[in-house]
Amino acid sequence: MARECVITGKKPRVGNNVSHANNKTKRRFDINLQTKKFYIPETGEWITLRLTARAIKTISKKGISEVLKDLKKKGYELI
Repeated sequence: MARECVITGKKPRVGNNVSHANNKTKRRFDINLQTKKFYIPETGEWITLRLTARAIKTISKKGISEVLKDLKKKGYELI
């Protein structure tokens, strides 16, 4: 399973570790992914999503139904 947020589409980024001697080695900047279950009152179902902390805050603000509606407009089908 890819380390990608379903809602925001964020993925890990690549950068460098830089030592005091200015040596550079590759590293990954992982995103803050959380697995979270949400209840959808319209369908009476629970869905499990892998989301970033930012997406969880967005769902808390807008509501899961509104976020899923916006995703459906963009062409995504989660449920």
